[in-house]
Amino acid sequence: MKKIMTFIGLALACSIFAQNNPETTLEEIACKEGAAHEKFFLTTRTTNALTDNYDLKYYRFEWFIDPAQYYIQGKATVYFQTLEDGFSEINFDFSSALGIDSIRYHGQALSYTQDGSYLLTIQLPAALPTGKLDSLTIAYQGAPPSNGFGSFIQTEHAGTPILWTLSEPFGAQDWWPCKNGLDDKIDSIDVLVTTAAAYRAASNGKLVQETTVGNNKRYHWKHRYAIAPYLVAIAVTNYAQYTDNVMLGNGTNLPMVNYVYPEDLTAAQAGTADLVQTLQFYDSLFMTYPFYQEKYGHAQFGWGGGMEHQTMSFVINFTRSLLGHELAHQWFGDMVTCGSWEDIWLNEGFATYLEGMTRERFLTPTDWYNWKLNRLNNIVSQPDGSVQVNDTTDVNRIFSGRLSYSKGAFLLHMLRWKLGGEAFFQGLRNYLDDRQFGFAKTPDLQAHLEAASGQPLTEFFKDWYQGQGFPSYQVTWNQAPGNPVLLQVIQTTSHPSVDFFEMPLPVLLMGNGVDTLVRLEHTFNGQLFSVSVPFEVTAVQFDPDIWLISANNTVQQGAISAVDEQIASDRFRVFPNPAQDYIQVVGESLRAGALRWSLVNSVGQVVGTGNIQAGDYQIKVGGLPAGLYRVLLREENGRVCAVAFIKG
Repeated sequence: MKKIMTFIGLALACSIFAQNNPETTLEEIACKEGAAHEKFFLTTRTTNALTDNYDLKYYRFEWFIDPAQYYIQGKATVYFQTLEDGFSEINFDFSSALGIDSIRYHGQALSYTQDGSYLLTIQLPAALPTGKLDSLTIAYQGAPPSNGFGSFIQTEHAGTPILWTLSEPFGAQDWWPCKNGLDDKIDSIDVLVTTAAAYRAASNGKLVQETTVGNNKRYHWKHRYAIAPYLVAIAVTNYAQYTDNVMLGNGTNLPMVNYVYPEDLTAAQAGTADLVQTLQFYDSLFMTYPFYQEKYGHAQFGWGGGMEHQTMSFVINFTRSLLGHELAHQWFGDMVTCGSWEDIWLNEGFATYLEGMTRERFLTPTDWYNWKLNRLNNIVSQPDGSVQVNDTTDVNRIFSGRLSYSKGAFLLHMLRWKLGGEAFFQGLRNYLDDRQFGFAKTPDLQAHLEAASGQPLTEFFKDWYQGQGFPSYQVTWNQAPGNPVLLQVIQTTSHPSVDFFEMPLPVLLMGNGVDTLVRLEHTFNGQLFSVSVPFEVTAVQFDPDIWLISANNTVQQGAISAVDEQIASDRFRVFPNPAQDYIQVVGESLRAGALRWSLVNSVGQVVGTGNIQAGDYQIKVGGLPAGLYRVLLREENGRVCAVAFIKG
């Protein structure tokens, strides 16, 4: 009952969004996508282990579709390669609501069984060895199961019938025999749709043939790139069709083929014309559009929001935000697909951030600032929530606009700030190149960003991907005439899963007609910074350009609290002092557990950081210039203790 009530709530909320938002907002995109997928989580459906013993190679689909009828008739020829010896039967995910006319194997009819749990089991005439490439054809027809927000929809637009499919995450099994899950892509497909001559059929890949068959037309779409089953799609109605051309960086003149309702043709043409520069932007920023040998395009359908079907996004309208979001998925979601629903942010966080970056690139600074502010306000509207999906049975959580979309996008935004734009985008390009036409999980992305930047990111992903909530910063500053600016930063967190968020902090120091942005490497609570600037500071602004997830921050001019040096001698000490090559930290009274240490020079700059266990520990200082230093330890309760030493 709880899931049914949630389903109704999603539908109602999305209806309210649709009524109040002429521009398709991120909230509406997330809401509609979540509602579209809700039905698949009303019952438990997981990857079928019985399909793990073969690899999908190729499908040829031949379907007869009347968009005025909720019905499908046709056949699927599948080529597969066995992954084990003694392969005597093959299993598919397929609805028993559809009747099977025949299953043919090299001309021979095969026996099969179907049960009510979407399992089709086919008996082979003889066991196959491992590595065997083979094929069979399944002919079937019927009305796919109807579950409200369905994977197979027949309705009308402006009085004209339309039929479309939408299979994410598990809906493909409702209308064709497949292998569901996020572990095996089909290497290539052909889609042949026969329908009445008054209609057009849109699908994946390149339209290679349009043939008149009596009073019907047959549309043959060929797709020669690996594709996840949930991205296979068709849509049939009286589409108006036009093409925009996009010149890519590799010299390809890519056709952007658009199938739209005749009544919406003018609005569609304006929207897709604007998208040309967005496609060129993504193409130049990451890597060549993944499916450049075929096409990109749109098919209009009646479900709110959109769906990133490979090479042919299905969209309800042609607004900037929706088109930019679905286009971004061609790189992040289609070419590289999240390897688990736990990692859905690798699809949705990326698509959200890329759409936001089009505002940075093509619109005004105010548009970009407001986009970031809106996302940030959405994230911090609640004190909890991680980007990582801990409950993959909860569609509300998987498709959370606040966490998977907004916070996922801001996680990328913070990585861009932390690593620098050059290393960040190079890491993304390497990630795409490595995982192209396959699946990826968060550690894959982390590894490539670490390699490109040379920075460890374990702590970052622990805090921001796995951890919940966000920090609030209290910045206190002062400046004596002619001296550096002193700043102290104290942090509190909104959720106990993270006791401290390590991040470089952007702080704007302002004077009379002059300012400078400084970057403070904030590694422990109560940290002091000394910044030399050639002017008198009159005001300080924290994170003026919105790089960070944070809220309820304060900045004040005033006295800076001293670090707890008075208790240091009772808790730990260092020797030798003066030191040459190393210092030894000794603290028998320290509590057990890892502590964070930092070395700070005489002007407050952090010159080294690391972790220390209670007891004795050696810290190398041989590479430091001679001078006065402090070693600071942050304890689990946030207290910072310090001891001074001299480097000889």
